[in-house]
Amino acid sequence: MHPNPIFRKTPEALNVDFLRARGFGVLTVSTDGAPLASHIPFWLNTDASVLEAHLVRSNPIAAALKTGPQAARMIVSGADGYISPDWYEIPDQVPTWNYIAVHLTGELMLAPPETLTPHSARLSSDFEGRLAPKPEWTLDKMTPEVLARMQRQIVPVRMEITQIDGTWKLGQNKDDAVRLRAADQLDAHGIGSETGTLADHMRKPPVA
Repeated sequence: MHPNPIFRKTPEALNVDFLRARGFGVLTVSTDGAPLASHIPFWLNTDASVLEAHLVRSNPIAAALKTGPQAARMIVSGADGYISPDWYEIPDQVPTWNYIAVHLTGELMLAPPETLTPHSARLSSDFEGRLAPKPEWTLDKMTPEVLARMQRQIVPVRMEITQIDGTWKLGQNKDDAVRLRAADQLDAHGIGSETGTLADHMRKPPVA
């Protein structure tokens, strides 16, 4: 995470809300070689102490978990964008990149096979609920034999979360007027991902 504490004063509840809203990230596990990484959706329990997910059975992370639990981190990225120094309208500035990211750290392990169906139902229900008024898709719409065959290809995993860290780098190190000028320019001319959302956050950064 960014070392400047001014970007890391986000209340944990806001970090958790961000995680739930995104529901997708990069799961990483350290190995003797390069770290293993997988882009996957996830589900958090009520108090954000447990992350549930699933992996294709052939995934190297799933193979690593056969030897036992592993230290892991889920990296969840949000809006990001390039900030031109000209936008500040003050001298002696340099380009930078503003962004939102939250990391979950903990112990990752294989979950019991019988938890796969309940996990799949929770995960799909979470995202399907956001598509209302579309009728919700549920597992019982699958032919049982087809569902069983597909589920044999994946394994459930769970992470016991020990730490949640968030960086909301939104120009909080600048005076309000300077930050707001940059936000307006980002909104109008942004390069990045979800630059309009990022500009809105720059106008009202989180406070501890």
